[in-house]
Amino acid sequence: ELKNLEDEILGSSDKAIELEIAIFNKIKGVLYQNIDKIQKTAKSVAVLDALLSFATVAKNNKYCKPEPLPYGERLELTASRHPVVEKISKNSFVPNDVLMDNDDNRTIIITGPNMAGKSTYMRQIALINILMQAGSFVPCREARIPVVDKIFTRVGAGDNLISDQSTFMVEMSEVAQIIMNATPNSLLILDEVGRGTSTYDGLSIAWAVVEYLNNELKAKLLFSTHYHELSELENVLQGVKNYKITIKELNGQIVFLRKVMRGSANKSFGIEVASLAGIPLSVTKRAKQILNSLTKNDVITEKGVKLVEENEILDEKSESVVIKTLKDTDVNNLTPIQAMKLICELKEICDEQN
Repeated sequence: ELKNLEDEILGSSDKAIELEIAIFNKIKGVLYQNIDKIQKTAKSVAVLDALLSFATVAKNNKYCKPEPLPYGERLELTASRHPVVEKISKNSFVPNDVLMDNDDNRTIIITGPNMAGKSTYMRQIALINILMQAGSFVPCREARIPVVDKIFTRVGAGDNLISDQSTFMVEMSEVAQIIMNATPNSLLILDEVGRGTSTYDGLSIAWAVVEYLNNELKAKLLFSTHYHELSELENVLQGVKNYKITIKELNGQIVFLRKVMRGSANKSFGIEVASLAGIPLSVTKRAKQILNSLTKNDVITEKGVKLVEENEILDEKSESVVIKTLKDTDVNNLTPIQAMKLICELKEICDEQN
């Protein structure tokens, strides 16, 4: 009796494995007989899940039904928004309109300070195109969107140490891929092309790239830049339009209004943005002094930098003398002759500096 019990215990493990294999083979047989039905059911559930997600997002975020258009038609977006930024931003998202075609409005050059929203504006246009072609509603009040065959982007900056490529080399390689592979039915997003090299080289490359894409390729192009000279292309090339991100200067600081308007920005406000980022006041103040001198002299040399330092020191001394004189003057007790004499003296101080 004990021997039988021993055999039963020792063989139970093998019998369990045999039973599992038999059940598994039976399940495989049932699945094999119904594989077509299972695959159709899985596909239907996946489509239903995607459509339900589209519907939920569209309803909760007030998306609109876009009007799909054929290749090359006009792109018109009213009150378009970035589907991700508007959800994670702590501030109220500012919607913007878009008008592009393959004729008079095929190239949009966007200028404005850093952090103003240039990249966000361009990316939301690309995302809205992708959403439309995926069958989703889009974050706009109204939308008429042509189909595109490809969307190319050159956004951000980064090197490739493994391939021994600098930031500028990576940037130029990506621009080359766009030039060689884009078609007139593509949507192109280029963000600050040419910034990775010297000013004149970068400006020349950016200018030539815009010229080629606008004149030869004739695809819809969004091109953001800090090279304000590129705004001249609107008067030179047919199809180019200038747009800017609006800001407001208030008490020496800038307020980002995030609204896109026709026209070009006349300043990049880089020093003001640096101040917002926490750069010490002494550094930004010095940066403004150097900027003013470089703007006047348009030269950067060792001698030029030294001259900037000397001139700015004299400017500060001259300014302090003028300010001290004005503070010490009782304007209420000045006669017209005395006031005229004081103005002449202060002007002489300024003229001596100049």
